[in-house]
Amino acid sequence: MGNGDTRVRGLAARAGGWSARHRWAAVGIWVLFVVLAMGLGSAAGRVDVDDSDQLKGETHTAARIIDDAGIKEPAGETVLIQSKDGSLKATDPEFKATVADVVKAVGATGKVTGVSSPYDTRTISKDGRSALVQFDMRGDADTAADRVEPVLKAVDGVQKKHGSLRIEEIGGASMQKQYKDAFGDDFQQAEYSAVPVALGILLIAFGALVAALLPVALAITAIMATMGLMGIVSHLQPMSDTANSVMLLVGMAVGVDYCLFYLRREREERDAGRDAGTALRIAAATSGRAIIVSGVTVCVAMAGMLFTGLATFEAMGLASLIVVAVAMVGSVTVLPALLSLLGERVEKGRIPFLRRRRTGGSSESRFWTAVLRGVLARPLVSVVVAVGALLAVAAPALGMKTAQLTLDQEFGDSLPIVQTYNRLNDAFPGGSEPAEVVVKAKDINAPEVRRALADFKEQAVASGASLGPVDIKLHDAQNVALVSVPLVGGSDMDKATKSLEKLRDEVRPATLGKVDGVQAPVTGNVAGNHDFNDQLMGSVAPVFAFVVVFAFLLMLLSFRSLTVAITSILLNLLSVGAAYGILVAVFQHGWGASLVGAEGVGAVVTWLPLFLFVILFGLSMDYHVFVVSRIREARMRGRSTRDAIQHGVVTTAGVVTSAAVIMVAVFAIFGTLSMQDMKQMGVGLATAVLIDATVIRGVLLPAVMALLGERNWYLPKWMNRLPDLTHDESPEAVAAPPRPEGDRLSV
Repeated sequence: MGNGDTRVRGLAARAGGWSARHRWAAVGIWVLFVVLAMGLGSAAGRVDVDDSDQLKGETHTAARIIDDAGIKEPAGETVLIQSKDGSLKATDPEFKATVADVVKAVGATGKVTGVSSPYDTRTISKDGRSALVQFDMRGDADTAADRVEPVLKAVDGVQKKHGSLRIEEIGGASMQKQYKDAFGDDFQQAEYSAVPVALGILLIAFGALVAALLPVALAITAIMATMGLMGIVSHLQPMSDTANSVMLLVGMAVGVDYCLFYLRREREERDAGRDAGTALRIAAATSGRAIIVSGVTVCVAMAGMLFTGLATFEAMGLASLIVVAVAMVGSVTVLPALLSLLGERVEKGRIPFLRRRRTGGSSESRFWTAVLRGVLARPLVSVVVAVGALLAVAAPALGMKTAQLTLDQEFGDSLPIVQTYNRLNDAFPGGSEPAEVVVKAKDINAPEVRRALADFKEQAVASGASLGPVDIKLHDAQNVALVSVPLVGGSDMDKATKSLEKLRDEVRPATLGKVDGVQAPVTGNVAGNHDFNDQLMGSVAPVFAFVVVFAFLLMLLSFRSLTVAITSILLNLLSVGAAYGILVAVFQHGWGASLVGAEGVGAVVTWLPLFLFVILFGLSMDYHVFVVSRIREARMRGRSTRDAIQHGVVTTAGVVTSAAVIMVAVFAIFGTLSMQDMKQMGVGLATAVLIDATVIRGVLLPAVMALLGERNWYLPKWMNRLPDLTHDESPEAVAAPPRPEGDRLSV
């Protein structure tokens, strides 16, 4: 069966047509682009976000002072020596002998410097049953974890000689090493397992190896190109490992989805009796257009992260934006070329027990046909029930509490060092994560500065912000002093934050603040978390507004319907709200947490709500644009709105289900990781995509559109002046009149 020579306007159709006519050139250009991107990125090298640029405010100022002064802070380590049964005290001979053995053992490794005895530094707990031996690792703090093993073995050797005492090491280097040993490959394996999982689902969806490999190949090449581009772009916007991981997640999701949309439409048209050229042209004009609209919308959503002012978020947003753009371009260029080259060979590698039945062109899902019959019969009831259910699921989000998770919340009891962390905080509140005051003066040894430092040290304890000991390290040559202040509250972030605020708002102004020319920003873990929260909360409104407004405008211009644009935004917000509700219910309240191998930690990790909003708002547009495009296409071909809804939903159900299953499976992999924040991200993304592809697109969208009827296509007259981006497909392009067999087809 042939189709006419009618050309269609629009970027997607023209790109698909050119690629099909110049298929080897299109494939060659894509391969060259990927190779060049990787080569140039490798040559340029990647610049990662510097600690001093992570945040604005006091944390940034403190880091900048230290960097400008050229001070390299070493990785600090601590050995906790504690009576197991409480019978021994620091004044007992056995306790003193143990301390001496620890000091000697760690010093003998040659890997440490500045070993201090608790009897010199007065780091002995109030009850006298715990003491701290403190020292610094030699060399660069960033690589200290690679050199800490001999020190850990030395401490373990002392422990074996003194069974009545608990002797445990903790610090930045030892924590990082234990984390790497326990979970170093965990995240990487999750990333790698995403590929075989996606391939397995595609094999089931297509029943043919070649067809299943195409989407995975496109996603992988898009990710490879993006990794190279990230290296180049990082010289303007520094990147990070987190951005790399998020890029891999998003790249795999959209790369597979876009290819899946295109490939399924092309196969559907061929099953309907179209010849290969016509099927490809229809896929380019319809699914290709939907991919471009969806891709641009996702890019806009990802760009919202650039408004946070947080370097890590900006890196994640830019990396995600790049991979979506690359995958989108690949889907409408190299994919048509590959399909044209392969022809019927796309069916090679048939899986016998998954052999697909030819259905004479019908790709309608029996399950969704049955569901739609009920939904369209009672649209009002369907809307009320679906919205009611989603609002009920979203309700817990009203009580959402966000927090930076402490070590014990992040890992539970899965790491031995977590118990050391808790014991250290119990014996020395705030000792594991002290605040650090970076004091910069014209002359750090000036009498008034030295008096102010002494007053600060005294009042930090007297005010109740710290129980001490407050330690001051002078860097005379740089005129900088580093003041370490253990905060009351310890691992309890709420209490520790109150101590931090007292230190910043009361103690500092009354002491260091009275000396002209002195800078004294307060930094540290608690301060960094506090500043991060403040900055993140301040960016929520601009990011939400940017994403929602621009998504609305894109939908308005792409579908020339005010109604479609408004309903798109409302449905997406409802989907995100439901995801928030599930997160709060599972991880904050602990409802059903055991089902996902988690525990209720009383809070949602601070960065997740904004991150989820941006990612979900972007990814959910994939399905929405694809389904609504199909409904609009059917409406343009003369079907009634009700018939168009029925046709659009049931014919896209298979591809949307396949795409959703892949996304849910990939995101669920991250929900199995041991880290609480990764678990929350995986569960949040997986459940949101599941809700979006079923309740939203399968029930609520068709019910709402059925209620609105012809008002779905409403556009006020004064909006007719807006740019028209709807011309990619037309009734003629979709169903051009047949021409005699054997006539040459121009794609």
